[in-house]
Amino acid sequence: MDGSQIEIQAIGDINAISPEEWDACAAYSDGKALDPFTTHRFLKALEDSQSVGSGTGWTPHHLIVRQDGKIIAVAPMYAKTNSQGEYIFDHGWADAYERAGGNYYPKLQIAVPFTPATGARFLTHRGYEDVGQSALLQGAIQLAVNNNLSSLHTTFCTEAEAIAGKELGLLHRTTQQYHWHNNGYATFDTFLDALSARKRKAIRKERRIAQAFGGTIHTLTGDQIRPENWDAFWGFYTDTGARKWGRPYLTRAFFECIQTTMRDDTLLVLAERDGVFVAGAMNMIGARSLYGRYWGCVEDHPCLHFELCYYQAIDYAIAHGLSTVEAGAQGDHKLARGYLPVETHSLHWIQDAGFREAVERFLVEEGRAVGREIEVLTSYGPFKSKSEKDIE
Repeated sequence: MDGSQIEIQAIGDINAISPEEWDACAAYSDGKALDPFTTHRFLKALEDSQSVGSGTGWTPHHLIVRQDGKIIAVAPMYAKTNSQGEYIFDHGWADAYERAGGNYYPKLQIAVPFTPATGARFLTHRGYEDVGQSALLQGAIQLAVNNNLSSLHTTFCTEAEAIAGKELGLLHRTTQQYHWHNNGYATFDTFLDALSARKRKAIRKERRIAQAFGGTIHTLTGDQIRPENWDAFWGFYTDTGARKWGRPYLTRAFFECIQTTMRDDTLLVLAERDGVFVAGAMNMIGARSLYGRYWGCVEDHPCLHFELCYYQAIDYAIAHGLSTVEAGAQGDHKLARGYLPVETHSLHWIQDAGFREAVERFLVEEGRAVGREIEVLTSYGPFKSKSEKDIE
């Protein structure tokens, strides 16, 4: 690499690198992180709160690349002893590998724990993109080889990273989730004008029903968020977690860390009735996108989920000039609310040649199926057809 000295190191604690050194490699736009989830403060909140670490299935082994002593690239990486909290799942691969007599776990994962949000995973200092990304990939693979690990996975990376990884011989997987795109809308009504009359009417009806739940909807960020808001949200989060995962991934202390270091990166949408918070949605704010993360409630009210999670998010994105809202994993019901299917990407390195060939064949067929599904789902989207636009 042009004769320079390259050093690659894995660290077991995000606090072993300063926030300034780490965040200099995170993709920033005018001082704000494009992806809040790969900032030092977010990864530190996960570790300091013991949401990751011993006993969680996520053991930090973050990669650091130095060139001539200068940190030029970093990547959030973990040793995994299960496949929980990843959202691009390989349970079937693990089962097949272990039935064949192999040890699938531990494996390496370059990812943000519990976070199905797209963003850069190979974080490079400006001007060191090529050498930094190449060194991170080579370093991660070598670490897997040296420790005789079955595989390395990079999930929810950017399309550009996926293409670059594929060119280096990694397997490329495509999956899909739902994103809302801001096509220069001035208001929510401007967005509705782009929809078919039937969908437009349905959304207006849902908003009327939701907003008549008998209370007030609060949108809070920064210093507007108070510790008592997190007390309420913790109840929502644990209720949802108990029903979906069996136990919450995040600890209560995580939200205390977020209150201290990331409240400016957070949007809480809370529904209050008779002085009690009854439902809420948590979003993280990036430079270009709003990321819907968690929802929960202690009272059921018709359409309130759609209002707090989807419509309030669109309102915020329009008001603040954000280009997209990522609504998290799964949920075909998002389609009728203006969130369209998009491809998401991951990269996979598998040590065993025979198993790698089998997975590669599977990924080709899966990718074709995902492409067809996106095409079909998009055709059923809520936006006006060409004929409807022509009538206007």
